[in-house]
Amino acid sequence: MSQSNIIGLVVLALGGVLLFFAWRASNAPVEQLSEALTGRYTDNTMWYMIGGVVAVVAGIALLVRGGARR
Repeated sequence: MSQSNIIGLVVLALGGVLLFFAWRASNAPVEQLSEALTGRYTDNTMWYMIGGVVAVVAGIALLVRGGARR
């Protein structure tokens, strides 16, 4: 397994953890009330979502790029 694949797996796992935290935060009662009143999530929840999506995409890209080098 190449170094690129290992880094890709770590980044992909980190993205999954961030998305899990975003999902848990979005289901919190205070977050749901805030979203109902303002129509958007709080800044912390949005950063978890954005960071999670970016990390998942980057992890997949590293895995694909590492697999294509063989």
